[in-house]
Amino acid sequence: MRNLDHAATLAALPFEALTREVEHILDAARRGHVHCPTRLAVPLPRDAVLLAMPAADTEIAVVKTVTVHPGNAAEGRPVVGAEVLVMDARTGSRLGLIDGEAVTAQRTAAVSVVAVRRLRPAHGRRLLVVGAGVQAAVHIQAFRECLGAGEVRIASRSPARAQALADRVGAGVTSLDAAAVAWADLIVTATTSVDPVLPDAVRDDAMVCGVGSFKATMAELPASLIRRSHLAVDRLAPCMAEAGDLLRAGVDFARVVDLSDAMPVDTSRPAVFKSVGNALWDLAAARCIARQMGW
Repeated sequence: MRNLDHAATLAALPFEALTREVEHILDAARRGHVHCPTRLAVPLPRDAVLLAMPAADTEIAVVKTVTVHPGNAAEGRPVVGAEVLVMDARTGSRLGLIDGEAVTAQRTAAVSVVAVRRLRPAHGRRLLVVGAGVQAAVHIQAFRECLGAGEVRIASRSPARAQALADRVGAGVTSLDAAAVAWADLIVTATTSVDPVLPDAVRDDAMVCGVGSFKATMAELPASLIRRSHLAVDRLAPCMAEAGDLLRAGVDFARVVDLSDAMPVDTSRPAVFKSVGNALWDLAAARCIARQMGW
C-alpha cells in the first residue's frame, strides 16, 4: 500500500483531470452505480467533530476520516485533519493512504468549478472570495485555471490573513460591503461562521458558491439571498439535513436541484450552489489519483 503525503496528493490531483472524475461520478450517481451512505458524525470536545465517510463504485472504494476543530484557528493549529484509505472495490486490496486535507481542498474546489460550468456556463471573470483559509486559496487557483477568473478580491474578518493570502496569490483585498458584493460575477464563501457573513447585494446575473458551512447550525449566506435565488446542492439528501444556509431560510427542497441534474439557469435571479461535502467527491479524487499513479 502506498502512502501519499500532502505534496504528492496535490500533485496527483490536477484540477481539469479532477473535474472530469467529478463529472463521471455525477453520471454514475444518476445511474445508481455508486454507493455513498450518510456520513457518520461523532461529537468531540470544543465543538469539534469526527466524520467517517465511505463511498464506492465498481472499481474503487474509499473511507475518509476527518476531524474538524474550529477553535484551532485561534491557536494557530490546523482546523481540519483527514486521511483517505483507497481500496480496490473488487478485491479489497489496499491501494493507498492519501492525504485527506489535500483531497478535501482540491475536490471541494473542483466540485464548485463543475457547479459553475453547469449552472452559469457564461461565467464572469470577477471573483470575490470571503475567507482567507485553505479553501479560499484553492478556490482562487481552481477558478483561475478552469474558469478564467481574472480580477480577484479577498474579504475576511481578519484583515491580516486576507492581506497575507492576497500577497501569496496575487489578489486584492476588500471590505465585505454591498459594493464589494455587487462588483463580483462569482462569489465563494469559505468560512466556518455560524452566522451569515455575506451581505445580500448579489447581482441577479452572479453566482455564489457556499462551501464553508457543513452543519445545520452553521450558515454563511443570508436567508433573503437564499429565498430569491436559483438553488443547487452537491448532494440533495445530505443537504436536507446539513445545509444550514438553506434550512435557516426555510427552503422548500422541492425547488432545490441536485448537482447531478443541474442545468444552466437564467439571470433573472442569482444562482447559489451550496455544498456540505460528500464522500462521492473523495471517491472522484481517489479515481483521479489511481489514474495518475497507475494503481
